Amino acid sequence: MSFRLPGLYLLLLILTGCTEPPYTNLNNAQLKTMIEQGVPVYDVRRVDEWSQTGVIKGSKLLTIIDKEARVNPDFMPNFSSAVNKNSPVILICRTGNRTRKLATHLIEKLGYTRIYNVRDGITQWIKDGHPVTQVRF
Repeated sequence: MSFRLPGLYLLLLILTGCTEPPYTNLNNAQLKTMIEQGVPVYDVRRVDEWSQTGVIKGSKLLTIIDKEARVNPDFMPNFSSAVNKNSPVILICRTGNRTRKLATHLIEKLGYTRIYNVRDGITQWIKDGHPVTQVRF
């Protein structure tokens, strides 16, 4: 079988568009294992979200974006002073969207090397029956 030249170009275009993210996605089983291994979890949601759903016990709570979608100016200084660029760290938000963007930024722009994103966030963690701790502010 031979490909016509335009067909080959189309195939290459499709294949190059399917790249893996620069971070590692975790499902809940993988997340649980990494927590048991002592890898820190950073919950980057807002205070109202933590209060509403609770958090994974032992999570570091550090808001990245406020209700008006403004970046918290304290986030990066606090995160970078606490997390070594070569140490593993897990990021979690409500559904994985904020942390997906944050993980990409940390790796591609700031040189972090071991970023893990909880693919479906705290929402799926709770749906799967995993425990959360209530927080009050």
